[in-house]
Amino acid sequence: MELNTLNPKGRLYIIPTRLGDDVPLEVLPISIKKVLEQVNHYIVENEKPARRFIKKVSPSKSQKSLIIHSVNKYTDPSEIPTYLEPCLNGEAIGLMSDAGCPGVADPGAEVIRIAHEKGIQVTPLVGPSSILLAMMSSGMNGQNFTFNGYLPIDKNERKQALKQLERISLEKNQAQIFIETPYRNDKMLMDLLTILSPMTRLCIAADITLTTEYICTKTVEEWNKNQPELHKRPTIFIIQKDY
Repeated sequence: MELNTLNPKGRLYIIPTRLGDDVPLEVLPISIKKVLEQVNHYIVENEKPARRFIKKVSPSKSQKSLIIHSVNKYTDPSEIPTYLEPCLNGEAIGLMSDAGCPGVADPGAEVIRIAHEKGIQVTPLVGPSSILLAMMSSGMNGQNFTFNGYLPIDKNERKQALKQLERISLEKNQAQIFIETPYRNDKMLMDLLTILSPMTRLCIAADITLTTEYICTKTVEEWNKNQPELHKRPTIFIIQKDY
């Protein structure tokens, strides 16, 4: 892949990573390896997993050559524009999340916004998105769906949110996607099975792309007969009420 363009500014490459500890090039295209081998500047969610990923994909790359900045909940927002200065000087930067696609349910979206404001070319690379892979596998409405991120933790607020999503799903024929912190997955599942209507469809997609991958869609009534163990397993939930 050629990194130089007629634009004197360097590109910002959006680099997807693995969704778990699987073999990188079984779920990632070779284009990602080519970019990693040529790019030395990175903006990542957390430095340690980023370095581990780069080493896994490109073992011969010098770790000392890497210049890495982290963007997460601890980052001072005023510092983020400075991380893009290499692009303004003609060098490429790679943007990576801890898992999956940067910019989607990820703090990297702010980096991408600033890149557009500065006239930096943004180039997304192909890679796994747990949200899209779950949607593809759910059997629900792929023409009309919404990703809702995390739902409220408070029990009453969560109940209201779930009933609202169920109502919107019915009114708009729209699949509703959301996630939970993995250690709270089992509590989320219990809430879903208690709060939602018996005939509402629920897709549970856990450990996507891993050897323990589990993707299944049933009605709430059917799930109540046999519930999977989801504790600490990265999981996507999708609901759709048809009538």
